[in-house]
Amino acid sequence: MSHGRFDNPVTATMTGILDLFRKQKLSERLTDQDSINGKTCIVTGANSGLGFAISVELAKRGGNVIMACRSQIPEAGEKVKKASGSEHVRMLRLDLSDLASVHAFRATLEKEKVRCDLMILNAGVATPKARKTGSGLDEIFQVNYLANFILLHLMLQNGTLPGRTCNGKRRPGDPVPRVVFISSDSHQGSSSIDYDEFGKFFEYGIKKGMNNYSYYKLVLNTMAVEFSRRINKTETDVSMNVICPGPVNTNIIRNAPWLVRIILRGIFSITFQSPEKAAKAVIYMAISPDFEGKTGEYLHMFNPKKMDPKVYDAEEGKKLWEHSADVWKRVDPKAAMCKV
Repeated sequence: MSHGRFDNPVTATMTGILDLFRKQKLSERLTDQDSINGKTCIVTGANSGLGFAISVELAKRGGNVIMACRSQIPEAGEKVKKASGSEHVRMLRLDLSDLASVHAFRATLEKEKVRCDLMILNAGVATPKARKTGSGLDEIFQVNYLANFILLHLMLQNGTLPGRTCNGKRRPGDPVPRVVFISSDSHQGSSSIDYDEFGKFFEYGIKKGMNNYSYYKLVLNTMAVEFSRRINKTETDVSMNVICPGPVNTNIIRNAPWLVRIILRGIFSITFQSPEKAAKAVIYMAISPDFEGKTGEYLHMFNPKKMDPKVYDAEEGKKLWEHSADVWKRVDPKAAMCKV
Protein backbone atom coordinates (compact mmCIF):
# COMPACT_ATOMS: atom_id res chain seq x y z
CA MET A 1 0.00 0.00 0.00
CA SER A 2 1.18 3.52 -0.77
CA HIS A 3 2.30 5.80 2.01
CA GLY A 4 3.42 9.39 2.39
CA ARG A 5 6.27 10.82 4.37
CA PHE A 6 4.28 11.72 7.49
CA ASP A 7 1.54 9.88 9.34
CA ASN A 8 1.21 12.19 12.33
CA PRO A 9 0.74 15.97 12.45
CA VAL A 10 3.42 16.65 15.07
CA THR A 11 6.31 15.34 12.96
CA ALA A 12 5.02 17.12 9.87
CA THR A 13 4.62 20.40 11.76
CA MET A 14 8.09 20.27 13.32
CA THR A 15 9.67 19.57 9.93
CA GLY A 16 7.85 22.57 8.50
CA ILE A 17 9.03 24.82 11.32
CA LEU A 18 12.66 23.78 10.78
CA ASP A 19 12.36 24.65 7.09
CA LEU A 20 11.60 28.25 8.01
CA PHE A 21 15.06 28.64 9.54
CA ARG A 22 16.92 27.61 6.39
CA LYS A 23 18.64 30.32 4.37
CA GLN A 24 16.57 31.43 1.38
CA LYS A 25 19.21 31.69 -1.35
CA LEU A 26 17.15 33.45 -4.01
CA SER A 27 14.86 35.54 -1.84
CA GLU A 28 16.34 38.81 -3.09
CA ARG A 29 15.88 37.88 -6.75
CA LEU A 30 12.22 38.92 -6.68
CA THR A 31 12.03 42.68 -7.06
CA ASP A 32 9.27 45.28 -7.21
CA GLN A 33 10.11 45.70 -10.89
CA ASP A 34 9.10 42.13 -11.74
CA SER A 35 5.68 42.43 -13.35
CA ILE A 36 3.22 40.55 -15.48
CA ASN A 37 1.56 43.55 -17.09
CA GLY A 38 -1.45 42.72 -19.23
CA LYS A 39 -0.93 38.96 -19.11
CA THR A 40 -3.71 36.54 -18.24
CA CYS A 41 -3.18 34.53 -15.06
CA ILE A 42 -5.35 31.67 -13.79
CA VAL A 43 -5.06 30.62 -10.15
CA THR A 44 -6.98 27.59 -8.88
CA GLY A 45 -8.18 27.46 -5.28
CA ALA A 46 -7.88 31.25 -5.20
CA ASN A 47 -10.69 32.17 -2.81
CA SER A 48 -8.64 31.81 0.39
CA GLY A 49 -5.19 31.17 1.84
CA LEU A 50 -2.21 30.90 -0.48
CA GLY A 51 -4.28 31.10 -3.68
CA PHE A 52 -5.90 34.33 -2.50
CA ALA A 53 -2.52 35.86 -1.63
CA ILE A 54 -1.07 34.82 -5.01
CA SER A 55 -4.03 36.43 -6.77
CA VAL A 56 -3.54 39.71 -4.90
CA GLU A 57 0.16 39.77 -5.75
CA LEU A 58 -0.40 39.02 -9.45
CA ALA A 59 -3.07 41.72 -9.67
CA LYS A 60 -0.74 44.22 -8.00
CA ARG A 61 1.91 43.37 -10.59
CA GLY A 62 -0.39 44.09 -13.51
CA GLY A 63 -1.88 40.69 -14.27
CA ASN A 64 -5.38 40.03 -15.56
CA VAL A 65 -6.32 37.53 -12.88
CA ILE A 66 -8.91 34.76 -13.20
CA MET A 67 -9.64 33.24 -9.80
CA ALA A 68 -10.85 29.67 -10.32
CA CYS A 69 -12.74 28.58 -7.20
CA ARG A 70 -15.70 26.55 -6.01
CA SER A 71 -16.93 29.04 -3.39
CA GLN A 72 -16.98 32.67 -2.22
CA ILE A 73 -17.94 33.94 -5.67
CA PRO A 74 -17.90 36.93 -6.10
CA GLU A 75 -16.93 37.99 -2.55
CA ALA A 76 -13.32 36.79 -2.72
CA GLY A 77 -12.80 38.52 -6.05
CA GLU A 78 -14.01 41.83 -4.66
CA LYS A 79 -11.58 41.44 -1.75
CA VAL A 80 -8.69 40.82 -4.18
CA LYS A 81 -9.64 43.95 -6.13
CA LYS A 82 -9.64 46.00 -2.96
CA ALA A 83 -6.36 44.56 -1.64
CA SER A 84 -4.54 44.92 -4.96
CA GLY A 85 -6.04 48.18 -6.19
CA SER A 86 -6.74 46.49 -9.53
CA GLU A 87 -10.03 46.00 -11.34
CA HIS A 88 -8.53 43.34 -13.63
CA VAL A 89 -9.78 40.48 -11.46
CA ARG A 90 -12.69 38.11 -11.95
CA MET A 91 -13.87 34.77 -10.68
CA LEU A 92 -14.98 31.62 -12.47
CA ARG A 93 -16.40 28.56 -10.77
CA LEU A 94 -14.16 25.50 -10.77
CA ASP A 95 -14.76 22.51 -8.52
CA LEU A 96 -12.05 19.90 -9.10
CA SER A 97 -14.11 17.29 -7.25
CA ASP A 98 -16.74 17.55 -10.02
CA LEU A 99 -15.58 16.68 -13.54
CA ALA A 100 -18.64 18.41 -15.05
CA SER A 101 -17.37 21.61 -13.44
CA VAL A 102 -13.91 21.06 -14.97
CA HIS A 103 -15.45 20.70 -18.44
CA ALA A 104 -17.70 23.74 -17.90
CA PHE A 105 -14.67 25.81 -16.86
CA ARG A 106 -12.80 24.72 -19.97
CA ALA A 107 -15.83 25.55 -22.16
CA THR A 108 -16.11 29.06 -20.70
CA LEU A 109 -12.46 29.79 -21.36
CA GLU A 110 -12.76 28.45 -24.90
CA LYS A 111 -15.92 30.44 -25.63
CA GLU A 112 -14.25 33.63 -24.41
CA LYS A 113 -11.08 32.84 -26.39
CA VAL A 114 -8.93 33.18 -23.27
CA ARG A 115 -5.19 32.81 -23.84
CA CYS A 116 -3.54 31.94 -20.55
CA ASP A 117 0.02 33.18 -20.03
CA LEU A 118 0.36 31.81 -16.50
CA MET A 119 -1.49 29.04 -14.70
CA ILE A 120 -0.91 28.29 -11.04
CA LEU A 121 -2.34 24.93 -9.97
CA ASN A 122 -2.84 25.62 -6.29
CA ALA A 123 -6.15 23.97 -5.31
CA GLY A 124 -5.94 21.01 -2.98
CA VAL A 125 -7.64 19.26 -0.07
CA ALA A 126 -6.55 17.28 2.97
CA THR A 127 -9.14 14.81 4.18
CA PRO A 128 -9.02 12.84 7.46
CA LYS A 129 -10.77 9.86 5.89
CA ALA A 130 -11.94 8.55 2.53
CA ARG A 131 -14.58 10.61 0.73
CA LYS A 132 -16.10 9.56 -2.57
CA THR A 133 -16.68 12.06 -5.38
CA GLY A 134 -19.48 11.86 -7.92
CA SER A 135 -17.06 10.06 -10.22
CA GLY A 136 -16.58 7.30 -7.65
CA LEU A 137 -12.99 8.35 -6.89
CA ASP A 138 -11.41 9.31 -3.60
CA GLU A 139 -11.60 13.09 -3.21
CA ILE A 140 -7.93 13.67 -2.45
CA PHE A 141 -6.91 11.56 -5.48
CA GLN A 142 -9.25 13.47 -7.77
CA VAL A 143 -8.73 17.01 -6.46
CA ASN A 144 -5.01 16.90 -5.70
CA TYR A 145 -4.01 14.87 -8.72
CA LEU A 146 -6.34 13.60 -11.45
CA ALA A 147 -8.35 16.80 -12.03
CA ASN A 148 -5.10 18.69 -12.60
CA PHE A 149 -4.04 16.08 -15.16
CA ILE A 150 -7.42 16.46 -16.88
CA LEU A 151 -7.48 20.27 -16.75
CA LEU A 152 -4.05 20.54 -18.32
CA HIS A 153 -5.07 18.25 -21.18
CA LEU A 154 -8.25 20.21 -21.83
CA MET A 155 -6.55 23.61 -21.76
CA LEU A 156 -3.72 22.46 -24.00
CA GLN A 157 -6.13 20.91 -26.50
CA ASN A 158 -8.29 23.99 -26.97
CA GLY A 159 -5.43 26.45 -27.01
CA THR A 160 -6.27 28.18 -23.72
CA LEU A 161 -2.67 27.31 -22.90
CA PRO A 162 -1.21 28.24 -26.29
CA GLY A 163 1.58 25.99 -27.46
CA ARG A 164 2.89 24.43 -30.63
CA THR A 165 2.90 20.78 -29.57
CA CYS A 166 -0.78 20.24 -28.71
CA ASN A 167 -2.69 23.02 -30.44
CA GLY A 168 -0.42 25.13 -32.63
CA LYS A 169 -1.86 28.31 -31.10
CA ARG A 170 1.44 29.87 -29.96
CA ARG A 171 2.60 32.31 -32.61
CA PRO A 172 6.23 33.13 -33.43
CA GLY A 173 7.50 35.64 -30.91
CA ASP A 174 4.84 34.82 -28.31
CA PRO A 175 6.21 34.24 -24.80
CA VAL A 176 6.23 30.67 -23.51
CA PRO A 177 3.22 30.16 -21.21
CA ARG A 178 4.05 29.00 -17.71
CA VAL A 179 2.42 26.39 -15.49
CA VAL A 180 3.39 26.30 -11.81
CA PHE A 181 2.41 23.31 -9.67
CA ILE A 182 2.04 24.06 -5.95
CA SER A 183 3.49 21.06 -4.16
CA SER A 184 5.12 20.17 -0.87
CA ASP A 185 8.61 19.06 0.05
CA SER A 186 6.88 16.45 2.18
CA HIS A 187 6.70 14.40 -1.04
CA GLN A 188 10.35 13.49 -0.41
CA GLY A 189 10.52 9.93 0.88
CA SER A 190 6.96 8.98 -0.05
CA SER A 191 6.49 5.49 -1.44
CA SER A 192 6.57 4.55 -5.08
CA ILE A 193 3.20 4.82 -6.80
CA ASP A 194 1.01 1.81 -5.99
CA TYR A 195 -0.87 0.97 -9.18
CA ASP A 196 -2.89 -1.77 -7.50
CA GLU A 197 -4.79 0.95 -5.59
CA PHE A 198 -4.41 3.77 -8.14
CA GLY A 199 -7.79 5.30 -9.00
CA LYS A 200 -9.71 2.85 -6.80
CA PHE A 201 -11.90 3.94 -3.92
CA PHE A 202 -11.44 2.23 -0.56
CA GLU A 203 -12.15 3.23 3.01
CA TYR A 204 -9.34 4.53 5.22
CA GLY A 205 -8.91 6.50 8.43
CA ILE A 206 -6.97 9.45 9.74
CA LYS A 207 -3.47 7.91 9.57
CA LYS A 208 -3.80 7.04 5.89
CA GLY A 209 -5.53 10.36 5.27
CA MET A 210 -2.57 12.15 6.82
CA ASN A 211 0.09 10.56 4.69
CA ASN A 212 -2.02 10.66 1.52
CA TYR A 213 -1.31 14.39 1.27
CA SER A 214 2.44 13.99 0.81
CA TYR A 215 2.02 10.82 -1.27
CA TYR A 216 -0.20 12.56 -3.81
CA LYS A 217 2.28 15.43 -4.00
CA LEU A 218 4.83 12.88 -5.20
CA VAL A 219 2.28 11.64 -7.77
CA LEU A 220 1.59 15.23 -8.87
CA ASN A 221 5.30 16.02 -9.21
CA THR A 222 5.85 12.88 -11.27
CA MET A 223 3.04 13.97 -13.59
CA ALA A 224 4.51 17.49 -13.89
CA VAL A 225 7.87 16.10 -14.96
CA GLU A 226 6.29 13.62 -17.40
CA PHE A 227 4.06 16.32 -18.92
CA SER A 228 7.10 18.55 -19.38
CA ARG A 229 9.07 15.65 -20.87
CA ARG A 230 6.35 15.05 -23.48
CA ILE A 231 5.51 18.69 -24.30
CA ASN A 232 9.05 20.05 -24.34
CA LYS A 233 10.97 17.49 -26.38
CA THR A 234 13.17 19.83 -28.43
CA GLU A 235 12.39 23.25 -26.93
CA THR A 236 10.34 24.70 -24.11
CA ASP A 237 6.84 24.91 -25.55
CA VAL A 238 4.98 25.24 -22.22
CA SER A 239 7.04 25.79 -19.09
CA MET A 240 6.08 23.41 -16.26
CA ASN A 241 7.75 23.94 -12.90
CA VAL A 242 7.07 22.85 -9.32
CA ILE A 243 7.37 24.72 -6.03
CA CYS A 244 6.91 24.02 -2.35
CA PRO A 245 6.10 27.39 -0.73
CA GLY A 246 7.01 26.05 2.70
CA PRO A 247 4.75 25.80 5.76
CA VAL A 248 1.79 28.15 5.35
CA ASN A 249 -0.89 29.15 7.82
CA THR A 250 -3.89 28.25 5.66
CA ASN A 251 -7.27 26.61 6.14
CA ILE A 252 -6.25 23.27 4.60
CA ILE A 253 -6.76 21.57 8.00
CA ARG A 254 -10.45 22.56 8.06
CA ASN A 255 -11.51 18.92 7.61
CA ALA A 256 -9.33 17.53 10.41
CA PRO A 257 -10.93 16.17 13.61
CA TRP A 258 -11.86 19.08 15.87
CA LEU A 259 -9.19 18.50 18.53
CA VAL A 260 -6.40 18.12 15.94
CA ARG A 261 -7.75 21.19 14.14
CA ILE A 262 -7.67 23.32 17.29
CA ILE A 263 -4.13 22.26 18.20
CA LEU A 264 -2.73 22.72 14.69
CA ARG A 265 -4.54 26.03 14.21
CA GLY A 266 -2.71 27.39 17.26
CA ILE A 267 0.66 26.09 16.06
CA PHE A 268 0.11 27.32 12.50
CA SER A 269 -0.91 30.81 13.57
CA ILE A 270 2.17 31.23 15.79
CA THR A 271 4.93 29.55 13.77
CA PHE A 272 3.98 29.17 10.10
CA GLN A 273 4.31 31.78 7.35
CA SER A 274 1.41 33.97 6.43
CA PRO A 275 -0.04 33.25 2.96
CA GLU A 276 1.20 36.70 1.87
CA LYS A 277 4.81 35.83 2.74
CA ALA A 278 4.64 32.33 1.27
CA ALA A 279 3.21 33.72 -1.97
CA LYS A 280 6.43 35.62 -2.69
CA ALA A 281 8.40 32.51 -3.69
CA VAL A 282 5.54 31.34 -5.92
CA ILE A 283 5.41 34.74 -7.62
CA TYR A 284 9.18 34.59 -8.14
CA MET A 285 8.97 31.27 -9.99
CA ALA A 286 5.84 32.38 -11.87
CA ILE A 287 6.99 35.71 -13.30
CA SER A 288 10.73 36.22 -12.81
CA PRO A 289 12.97 36.34 -15.91
CA ASP A 290 15.12 33.78 -14.06
CA PHE A 291 12.59 31.09 -15.06
CA GLU A 292 11.84 32.29 -18.57
CA GLY A 293 12.01 29.29 -20.91
CA LYS A 294 12.91 26.90 -18.09
CA THR A 295 10.96 23.74 -17.38
CA GLY A 296 11.13 20.82 -14.96
CA GLU A 297 12.58 23.03 -12.20
CA TYR A 298 11.83 22.75 -8.49
CA LEU A 299 12.03 25.30 -5.70
CA HIS A 300 11.63 24.67 -1.97
CA MET A 301 10.60 28.18 -0.99
CA PHE A 302 13.43 30.28 -2.49
CA ASN A 303 15.91 27.39 -2.67
CA PRO A 304 16.59 25.39 -5.86
CA LYS A 305 16.49 21.71 -5.07
CA LYS A 306 15.98 18.28 -6.58
CA MET A 307 12.72 16.45 -6.02
CA ASP A 308 12.56 12.86 -4.83
CA PRO A 309 14.54 10.74 -7.35
CA LYS A 310 11.44 8.66 -8.14
CA VAL A 311 9.84 11.74 -9.70
CA TYR A 312 12.43 11.79 -12.53
CA ASP A 313 12.18 8.11 -13.52
CA ALA A 314 11.07 8.10 -17.18
CA GLU A 315 9.56 4.61 -16.98
CA GLU A 316 7.60 5.58 -13.89
CA GLY A 317 6.38 8.73 -15.66
CA LYS A 318 5.22 6.70 -18.66
CA LYS A 319 3.40 4.23 -16.41
CA LEU A 320 1.71 7.03 -14.47
CA TRP A 321 0.61 8.69 -17.73
CA GLU A 322 -0.97 5.47 -19.00
CA HIS A 323 -2.73 4.65 -15.74
CA SER A 324 -4.02 8.22 -15.42
CA ALA A 325 -5.41 8.04 -18.95
CA ASP A 326 -7.13 4.74 -18.14
CA VAL A 327 -8.78 6.14 -15.00
CA TRP A 328 -9.89 9.28 -16.85
CA LYS A 329 -11.47 7.24 -19.65
CA ARG A 330 -13.20 5.03 -17.09
CA VAL A 331 -14.88 7.87 -15.18
CA ASP A 332 -15.40 10.49 -17.89
CA PRO A 333 -17.14 9.91 -21.26
CA LYS A 334 -15.61 13.20 -22.48
CA ALA A 335 -12.03 12.08 -21.85
CA ALA A 336 -9.67 13.17 -24.62
CA MET A 337 -5.90 13.01 -24.24
CA CYS A 338 -3.39 15.35 -25.86
CA LYS A 339 -1.44 13.53 -28.54
CA VAL A 340 2.01 13.90 -27.06
